[in-house]
Amino acid sequence: MMCEVQLVLDQLLSTIYIADFMDYLKELEGKRLHDHFEAKMAAKTTRRRIFVPGPVVVGAGPSGLAAAACLKEKGIPSLILERANCIASLWQLKTYDRLRLHLPKQFCELILMPFPSDFPTYPTKQQFLAYLNAYAEHFDLKPVFNMTVVSARFDSRCGLWFVKTLGLKNEETEYVCQWLIVATGENAEEVVPEFEGVDEFGGPILHTSSYKSGELFRGKKVLVVGCGNSGMEVCLDLCNYNASPSLVVKDSVHILPQEILGISTFGLSIWLLKWFPMRLVDHFLLLVSRLMFGDTAQFGINRPERGPLELKSMTGKTPVLDIGTLAKIKTGHIRVCKAIKQLEHQTVEFIDGKVEHFDAVIFATGYKSNVTSWLKETNMFSEKNGLPRKPFPNGWKGECGLYSVGLTQRGLLGASLDARRIAEDIEHSWKAEATHFMAFTACALPPTPPPQP
Repeated sequence: MMCEVQLVLDQLLSTIYIADFMDYLKELEGKRLHDHFEAKMAAKTTRRRIFVPGPVVVGAGPSGLAAAACLKEKGIPSLILERANCIASLWQLKTYDRLRLHLPKQFCELILMPFPSDFPTYPTKQQFLAYLNAYAEHFDLKPVFNMTVVSARFDSRCGLWFVKTLGLKNEETEYVCQWLIVATGENAEEVVPEFEGVDEFGGPILHTSSYKSGELFRGKKVLVVGCGNSGMEVCLDLCNYNASPSLVVKDSVHILPQEILGISTFGLSIWLLKWFPMRLVDHFLLLVSRLMFGDTAQFGINRPERGPLELKSMTGKTPVLDIGTLAKIKTGHIRVCKAIKQLEHQTVEFIDGKVEHFDAVIFATGYKSNVTSWLKETNMFSEKNGLPRKPFPNGWKGECGLYSVGLTQRGLLGASLDARRIAEDIEHSWKAEATHFMAFTACALPPTPPPQP
């Protein structure tokens, strides 16, 4: 008897939810039609509203694809919104030609589908993109391209998210959903520092997002600003094209070998952390690095006080995995400079008072999250850096059906872990609501007549 009562209550709640939702949308539409300001705006833009039965995933990069694939495996439909015209737009449109994965492929594959066995240990940019395209095809993931999300807000009255987008022709679409998955990544927007005299420099000034190869800089003196993995590799690429690069090293940085005795430094670190405390593993890595590289401080590159793994864990700052740049610094093919004070006509003044001529400046100053520019009224993300406030591994879930994938500064491994947890969490709600819907349908529809003899 109690089960029957509960079923009736569930059917009633489901019916009320659907009716309330439809009434709420009608109320919003009525207000819009009778609002003079809205009427003017409607004349300028094409507007439509679409209800999405499953989650909306913002971003068709590796993280967004992984989240959608995990949902699909559990029978949950999703809609991926992507501002560019392709998947993995950062990799396709904003990376240099010589780029390879800096970590072995087993640490960079997405959940549910490994890399092809014939791929090298460190796949090229082109191979990684081929893998991502195959991944999307395998799981039949079809993002809606050229859709820029301009705002997303949660309405507590109906328990739904309203995601507003703009298309190429300024057409406005609002997607309504119960779950919102932020997969825009840590690299959504370029970070470009401001210096006095930039407008007077006169030569090319660009971000690494626009750099393809050193071909255009043959025989030129180029200043690369930023000593992360990108800055180091761009300097190496410039050397290969007979340019004369200089590297601005403003902060301390850990440089580690990509491999130790033929074993991935990253993989070895993960294995050692299973048996030893982090600080002991850090001491080991620094000892090996000193034996292989010597004291990097003599070349103008100081190491932080914290070890590389501790620093990564506490701040998210990734150590540089050297692929040959340090050898070029030792031989003088790449010069290390202090921080910039100001730029003048094809010259740069540094904080130590030195002034040098340069033909071009390349900013290898990284990227940042842009979540807080469009996601409204949420405490999940920090205003400072646009990353989840909760530290890894708890940054994947917010409130009111809000989720985050690939924003915990743990690379593709962390993104896959986020994707799996999100799908499992949504699955509980999805199954419960599907049960309510099936019960409501069975109650509302007339019984199927028995087959005629």
